[in-house]
Amino acid sequence: MLRVREIKLSFQDDNENNLKLSILKKLRLPKNYNLTYKVVRKSLDARKKPEVYYVYEILCTLDKKEEARLLKLNNKDIVLGAEIKYNFKPIGTEKLKDPIVVVGSGPAGLFASLNLIKNGYPVVVIERGYEIAKRINVVEEFWHTNKLDSKSNIQFGEGGAGTFSDGKLNTLVNDKEGRYKYVMETFAFFGANKEITYVNKPHIGTDVLRTVITNMRKKLETLGAKFLFATELTDINIKEGKIESIVLNNKEIMPCSGLILAIGHSARNTFYMLNKKGLAMENKPFAVGFRIMHSQSLIDKNQYGILDNRLPAASYKLTFKASNNKGVYSFCMCPGGYVVNASSEPNRLCINGMSYSKRDSGIANSAIIVTVNETDYGTVLFDGIKFQRALEEKAYYLGKGLIPIETYGDYKNNKKPQNLGTLEPKIKGKYNIANLNELLPNNLNVALKEGIENFDKKIKGFADNNALLCGIEARTSSPIRIIRNEHYESNIVGIYPCGEGAGYAGGITSAAIDGLKVSEAIMNKFKPLEK
Repeated sequence: MLRVREIKLSFQDDNENNLKLSILKKLRLPKNYNLTYKVVRKSLDARKKPEVYYVYEILCTLDKKEEARLLKLNNKDIVLGAEIKYNFKPIGTEKLKDPIVVVGSGPAGLFASLNLIKNGYPVVVIERGYEIAKRINVVEEFWHTNKLDSKSNIQFGEGGAGTFSDGKLNTLVNDKEGRYKYVMETFAFFGANKEITYVNKPHIGTDVLRTVITNMRKKLETLGAKFLFATELTDINIKEGKIESIVLNNKEIMPCSGLILAIGHSARNTFYMLNKKGLAMENKPFAVGFRIMHSQSLIDKNQYGILDNRLPAASYKLTFKASNNKGVYSFCMCPGGYVVNASSEPNRLCINGMSYSKRDSGIANSAIIVTVNETDYGTVLFDGIKFQRALEEKAYYLGKGLIPIETYGDYKNNKKPQNLGTLEPKIKGKYNIANLNELLPNNLNVALKEGIENFDKKIKGFADNNALLCGIEARTSSPIRIIRNEHYESNIVGIYPCGEGAGYAGGITSAAIDGLKVSEAIMNKFKPLEK
């Protein structure tokens, strides 16, 4: 099998027939050659804008004579290659007494559960929020009425916080075992566009992701997994340093042989409970800031050099070091998306970004955030959570219970805002005009303003006075890390911290991959149930 790279097509010529002709030309084969190939990578190259290209990488099988001829050319774009397939086999020997309990139905919990159940391990998934259908209704009502359900919201419920996001699937995780590919193929199997298995910056979109998650859960149930919604982990019982059972909703006791904590970064009360029971944790750095909104056409023109509806809504990734040594960067950029009220606690307000699969709102938004660590919030465990909560309370009262928003021009000049300028905000949830300078500590405001001005040098118009800012984006990642060893196990035997909330992932894909790794560790310890 050959791997063929750097097959370029202008975006105007991007279709299957032209791709096949370009492959044949690269391989020096006749146009009528019966070629079978598989696209394994597709990326957009706008470095010579306004000339924009798609660049493909494919796998194909030719007869041995043709392969030998091509390899003799010593062309670095034509090499031997094959796909890495995820193929884990359990080797555990310890007998399971009780099921594996997975706390949380986000990507980490779901992929851990799927891997376990497919290999013969009994799984119970507990989720403090509601199943997707009910959760959608509750979230929509919150956006319209500002009536918060603290049990189920954007942070809690089937699919986790990522269910109401852009559904970005890119990751920096090095994939030598095929886990990334397996995650993409699994999402595609359950209803996502198959393009996510090969495009450079895959995304699903909140609308499609909801269907994918539902289909995944239904498959798990047919395989024997049990799901308990509106069910919160309220206590754990430990015997001789080992997990013995858990307590659900302060009453039901459930024995378990293993406990996967895929609890997400907003399960603050769970962190406190686990710490009281002796689970080892530590503070970790995170970042806070605002979301900025621009016209999507401004971003497209800057990134592509042209406006053409055949091109996807453009994204960006920006970084800067401020004069006070604070790192400033864009995070969770949502092309054609919405800013959403993502609050989960009474009298506290936080926001996030979300896009539908078409990314067609006409407004681009991204978090612009500043790194914070123990020098900002303190060295005592959970000081990061206290810092987050203080900012979220400020945001709530600054916006009078609604999302505080103002133009970048007013924020830059620390001017009392009167109106929102010329840009129409795309927001899910109600909002109020407010002075965001009152929200963050001064050193963070200084860093943010310097960062946004610097980003204007890279994307002209980024620091336009009419750009919109709203806050607060305080849950970019978990403020704590639950410590685990090389076997993915905590200091309490049988407890496996997992995913973003435990401090080992940063997004849907890395959380899903971590779920696979944790499930592998369990299967390397226990043997499957005998049928």
